[in-house]
Amino acid sequence: MTTTRRRWFDTVIGLVLTGIMLFPIYWMINVSLTKSGAMRQDPPSLFPFDPTFEGYEAVLSQQLPFLGTSFVIGIGTVVLTVVLSAPAAYALAKLRMPGGGALSFVLLVAQMIPGIIMAMGFYAIYLNLGILNSIPGLILADSTLAVPFGVLIFTAFMSGIPNELLNAAKIDGAGNWRTFRSIVLPVSRNSIVTVSLFAFLWSWSDFLFASTLDGGGSLQPITMGIYRYIGNNNQEWNAIMATAVVASIPAAVLLVVAQRYVAAGVTAGAVKD
Repeated sequence: MTTTRRRWFDTVIGLVLTGIMLFPIYWMINVSLTKSGAMRQDPPSLFPFDPTFEGYEAVLSQQLPFLGTSFVIGIGTVVLTVVLSAPAAYALAKLRMPGGGALSFVLLVAQMIPGIIMAMGFYAIYLNLGILNSIPGLILADSTLAVPFGVLIFTAFMSGIPNELLNAAKIDGAGNWRTFRSIVLPVSRNSIVTVSLFAFLWSWSDFLFASTLDGGGSLQPITMGIYRYIGNNNQEWNAIMATAVVASIPAAVLLVVAQRYVAAGVTAGAVKD
């Protein structure tokens, strides 16, 4: 097989596989635009020739509070994750703290703990602290997933920062904290975007912590909104799919906007000079 034919073959295979993976998303959008009557009588067609936006109207009138709560939780998780993981990674990568290797191992182990075990532990603690069914409680719980990942990503990136750059700052009289704020953080933009994106997506898509720690709260995230909406409207498939589409838009937009930074941040530290 010649090189040109091989490229065409690889391209076709790639397009076919991409189409297969994206078809559920297309079908979700298609069903969200299909009238309820058409759904009950016949399977929806492959293309919504007579689209309706009644499902989206229902979603926007009923799901906006859940979306707002998820945004607050997501932003809070991002802030807490970056505030905790960036300084910790700087200490592991550049300050060479005693026990740093053991701490890195503990962070890896922490990511292997099943979420349901963590949720039950959080439930007992939150019950005693009185922070069940609260936004701060969910922010703290979601951050436990993102912080270990953030420390690992930041450590890999900061390990590649030349020591000469940090030494120059120290010669000018900057301490560790000033060096971290003025030198390390500005050059860590890619890793900050990467960690922030994953932290937001994890909190945005979280259902386990939300159902365990905020199942009865007045302010619930969109995952709980979708869960309750499906239970209350199990015949209104256009509204259910419209809810899924609306909930997917923020994640999709963030991935498209930040993909360049994410690629650079995830591969940081992979190659050493």
